[in-house]
Amino acid sequence: MERVPMTQEAYARIRAEVDELENVTMPQIASDVALARDEGDLKENAEYHAQREKQGMMQAKINQLRGKLSMAQIVDPSKIPRDRVAFGASVKVLDVDIDDEEVITLVGDGDEDYDNGKYLITSPIGKGLLGKKVGETAEIAIPKGKLVFKILDITYDEA
Repeated sequence: MERVPMTQEAYARIRAEVDELENVTMPQIASDVALARDEGDLKENAEYHAQREKQGMMQAKINQLRGKLSMAQIVDPSKIPRDRVAFGASVKVLDVDIDDEEVITLVGDGDEDYDNGKYLITSPIGKGLLGKKVGETAEIAIPKGKLVFKILDITYDEA
């Protein structure tokens, strides 16, 4: 089982979501199922079946989040070497093929936001940039071919 890097903050946020789902949402759904069951014949009770489906989907979400927590490897960004691309790095890259610069921040599970340049460290782009230094080039295989990034700058959030 591959460990997934995650900040303490992301771990706590996911843990809080699991607690909320298990202790607030699921009991409410169970109550709704009981109310719907009391409405009569279960074969023709659409509300009952809808609540049972909702209950199953919520349990699947809880299981998925618990899985993330069980694979989490808490990373302290202050202990990471600053001269190479690593967890928590914001990397200014030049896309060689289209001569375009962008900043990619490598984050752990629970912090990804691809629209804002926050990529999972375990994604193909994250893995391709890991360990690179300023001036080096990363060739990253993607489904549509290959990305070629030149590393222009590496910074770390000091927060």
